[in-house]
Amino acid sequence: MAVKLRLARHGAKKRPYYRIVAADVRAPRDGRFIEQVGAYNPMLPKDHEMRVQLDVEKVQAWLNKGARPTERVARFLGAAGMWEWKAGNNPEKGKPGEKALERIEERKEKAEARAAAEAEAKEAAAEAKKAADAAAKQAIEDAKNAPKEEAAPEAAAEETPAEE
Repeated sequence: MAVKLRLARHGAKKRPYYRIVAADVRAPRDGRFIEQVGAYNPMLPKDHEMRVQLDVEKVQAWLNKGARPTERVARFLGAAGMWEWKAGNNPEKGKPGEKALERIEERKEKAEARAAAEAEAKEAAAEAKKAADAAAKQAIEDAKNAPKEEAAPEAAAEETPAEE
């Protein structure tokens, strides 16, 4: 018979209280258990001494008999120095799924296209500005040269009265 040291939930709705029990792996979570070896009250502050209570002798006896703790109970036992607990590390679980990868690629492509369009727009704006500056310079040059030549005929036309 495989035995686990695990949590059995008790307490009221939204006010959990757990017993740490040695139970057959086939038994329901809150059902039949072999022996109670501790308690866990998550409603207490983390630094409170009564948050996790363990009967060290019973836990040690069950570990010697081959009982395996669940991850949460292993964390409690590790804090008490009775079990070497290593944080769970499943790098595959943290990876995004297929659809998420597709969305990421799609966003990358859109961002690249947007960046390319913005770069083209900036280049076009810069070229338009250069052309406008060149046209303005040319207009200024033309304006400097043109008023001297054209101003005389216009002035002469204004001075002579028009015949009717």
